[in-house]
Amino acid sequence: MSIEKDIQQQQFRNEFQKATVNIIFSASWLNERIKLFFDVEDITPQQYNILRILRGSKQPLSTLQIRERMLDKMSDTSRIVERLQKKNLVEKKTCPADKRLVDVIISKKGLTLLEKLDQKNAELDRIIQGLSVEEAKLLNELLDKMRERA
Repeated sequence: MSIEKDIQQQQFRNEFQKATVNIIFSASWLNERIKLFFDVEDITPQQYNILRILRGSKQPLSTLQIRERMLDKMSDTSRIVERLQKKNLVEKKTCPADKRLVDVIISKKGLTLLEKLDQKNAELDRIIQGLSVEEAKLLNELLDKMRERA
């Protein structure tokens, strides 16, 4: 379905405006589908992102280090980490090098949850099943190019 039909707008000022609106609309559409995927496990995409960051790290990370690696740079990392801690998916410990800092590590329960979600990666891939591998590569190149020029 075209963006014109999806948002019931017949004309755009130019192709750049149409592309901008299409990216915003598509991001919202994609976020909703991803949210539904994670709702089953009672976590948010941001919480999942933090768990993946912690699993990939060889050492504990501060909330500042986590935030630097997050997809959503505007998120309140400290609050998300607190929610993960309440669910026993992460643990917080005082940093041995600097007692004023807190290190965050993924818990065994968090690792188990990620392993469960890893087995469902095909479901996430199906969200954009209308694209071929070549089209997905081209889309990635175009989006990277757009951000590089900003």
